[in-house]
Amino acid sequence: MAKKSAPDKPAPDSTRRSEKSRRAIYDAALALVGEIGYPKTTIEGIAARAGVGKQTIYRWWSSKAEVLMEAFVDLGARTAEAAGQAEWEQADGIPDTGDLEADLKAVLRATVDELNDPRYGAPARALAAEGVADPAFGEQFVGELLMPALEMYVRRLRAAQDAGQLRADIDPYIARDLFVSPLAQRWLQGTGPLDHAYADTVVEYALHGLAPR
Repeated sequence: MAKKSAPDKPAPDSTRRSEKSRRAIYDAALALVGEIGYPKTTIEGIAARAGVGKQTIYRWWSSKAEVLMEAFVDLGARTAEAAGQAEWEQADGIPDTGDLEADLKAVLRATVDELNDPRYGAPARALAAEGVADPAFGEQFVGELLMPALEMYVRRLRAAQDAGQLRADIDPYIARDLFVSPLAQRWLQGTGPLDHAYADTVVEYALHGLAPR
């Protein structure tokens, strides 16, 4: 009687293996930056923490800054997905309920929560600092990470202009900075508490001005 041949083993799924390694590298980079800081984090350290060879990392990225930026973007996507997508991230931008002040307060409060989340704090600060030290990386950081979020404000402010809720002659890019820049400065420099009350006040000052009404 002829022997039955052993069933063929399925070929290893290289795509799944690569995705598992990539995920481990993301997690390792974020963890190390949070534990020992960005200056002490190295490609070798990330590789050891992730259980991969450093050549695996260099095959996909050219620097630890690039690893961290991609890991940071992935963290944001996973967090939003786990939360069922934050309301203001749906429909490609800040929601338009017809109440501009309420909409802006909602998005600034969400931004405050994210900036105060320790999972985001260390990598975000590291990326901002690296962007200053390395202009080429800074351009990439701004273009790929910051500008898509900032454009949401511009679109919402333009919609408010179209609805007659804002003056038609304002520059929406300058107006955008009135909302986001105070949060960034307070977060980076620690000049005061960064909470929902502060976010609401920033919106009120920006929309209604400082002079007596």
